[in-house]
Amino acid sequence: MSFDGSFTHAMVQELNQSLATGRVSKINQPYANEVVLTIRANSHNYPILLSANPTYARIQVTQIPYVNPPVPTNFTMILRKYLQGAILKEVTQSANDRVVHLHFTSRNELGDQQELLLIIEIMARHSNVILVDSATDKILDAIKHVGSDQNRYRLLLPGAQYITPPKQDLDDPFQGPRPDLAQTIRDFPNEDVLATTLQHQYQGLGKDTAAALAAALHESGSAEDLFTKFFAGFNQPTPTLEISPKHKTSFTAFPYPTDGTQESAETLSALLDHYYQDKAERDRVQQQGSVLIRVVRNELKKNRTKLKKLQRTLAETENADEYRIKGEVLTTYLHQVNRGDTEVSLPNFYDNNASIKIALSNQLSPNQNAQKYFKRYQKAKNAVIYVNEQLKITQADVDYFSNIMAQIELAAPKDLVDIRLELQQGGYLRDHDHQKKAKKQKRQKVSKPDQFTATDGTKISVGKNNLQNDQLSLHTAKRTDIWLHVKDMPGSHVIVHDEDPSEATILEAAQLAAYFSKGRESSNVPVDYVPVKRLRKPNGAKPGFVIFTGQRTVYVTPDSDLVERLQN
Repeated sequence: MSFDGSFTHAMVQELNQSLATGRVSKINQPYANEVVLTIRANSHNYPILLSANPTYARIQVTQIPYVNPPVPTNFTMILRKYLQGAILKEVTQSANDRVVHLHFTSRNELGDQQELLLIIEIMARHSNVILVDSATDKILDAIKHVGSDQNRYRLLLPGAQYITPPKQDLDDPFQGPRPDLAQTIRDFPNEDVLATTLQHQYQGLGKDTAAALAAALHESGSAEDLFTKFFAGFNQPTPTLEISPKHKTSFTAFPYPTDGTQESAETLSALLDHYYQDKAERDRVQQQGSVLIRVVRNELKKNRTKLKKLQRTLAETENADEYRIKGEVLTTYLHQVNRGDTEVSLPNFYDNNASIKIALSNQLSPNQNAQKYFKRYQKAKNAVIYVNEQLKITQADVDYFSNIMAQIELAAPKDLVDIRLELQQGGYLRDHDHQKKAKKQKRQKVSKPDQFTATDGTKISVGKNNLQNDQLSLHTAKRTDIWLHVKDMPGSHVIVHDEDPSEATILEAAQLAAYFSKGRESSNVPVDYVPVKRLRKPNGAKPGFVIFTGQRTVYVTPDSDLVERLQN
């Protein structure tokens, strides 16, 4: 289900119940299109997410952790100037549209009371978060500035007059059904056609909501009563996560007809956290890590191209003996070769004197042609050693960057800091601003690994990137601790802080190693484990690379529920 107007109606009610008369205590903008206002209400802190993300726009209370940028944005500073300490009077919705108004009252610099509106417009790629002075309807700032070159009807710039989005000529379903509802049902007995018709009559009906309403209206009873009963479900929601037979998930304010399974959540916000956690995190990583992804992809492409060229060169060196034989045969039968010939057939004394064709340059003497073959032989012979060395180095680079790409794919936004630092230290990423700051600041510290606790209480650490992996495996862990890693694929270093863990703990740690690896979506993932004392890092090896001997292997299928249960 999309975050449609009807779901917005239910969310607005939930927010009013929790937040009314609350005070703004913190304002942060962790991501380019998302703002988090922490509101203190009823002795609790509620982090309110207002997301203008083009794909995942929404408003909710969120418990998903986030990392703030080192320097707040201009929009953050404006929000703090006007809303820090402000009281939230109420949350309202514009009809049944996906436009939500947060009404605040605060004091200006002179101490006079002022009324402010923080508006979130949920409109796919046109989504926005806008701060407006209620007295003048002047825009104070917006998370996305929209000039006249983008939208002639609505300027969304500081100082511009706030104009509401164009109104749809549709009815608000929460004001009751249209008089012709019963006739509409009779005119369109097909549920799919009826659903489409209802979407063109009533505001705020997503495709799923319209389909569920059409199904409800075909039940026995009065059309008006069935309509009213359906929309009453949004006033007393039962937050529901639906899982289709094809394992696709969707969220609804209350259970809709489905062929799949359904799970309930305590609140609509908790439902959205569960639904969006992975999807939104992937999108945030794609946004914040776009430069890293481009650099790693370019390095992978360059090294894979180099690898193919080296493999072709190596294949050509297999003809080295043929060059030597042709040179020796030419040298033996020089008297039978004439200058100006382009080809000659001579007896090959290495093959029972069978005839061998030898290509010649008509610009060279017979002896010079023979020397040319000897030079090609020597060059090919020398190339074997060099090419094999380069193949080994290039393959290591391909493995290294494949590993980093896998780490980015599995990363949370906070993990990108270490990956960026690693690429900068390796000379793959040049950040001039970072270099200037580096002269003034101390060396950046590597963040700490994620911590987990096994069922029996044993502590387990998981590195999320190469710098963490090196720090954890080679410096933090004791020599008697147990180290785990997925077999033959990119993944995290996992340390069990116990010299003799139980078999159950080993399996749980192996689950973590498999989950935080390229094998997350696979089954029966092989995981190697050895004592830390058997690890060794070769001289000059890339970050995160170690070798080991004497490992044992277990096979596990990653379980996200178990990972969540073990996390501290």
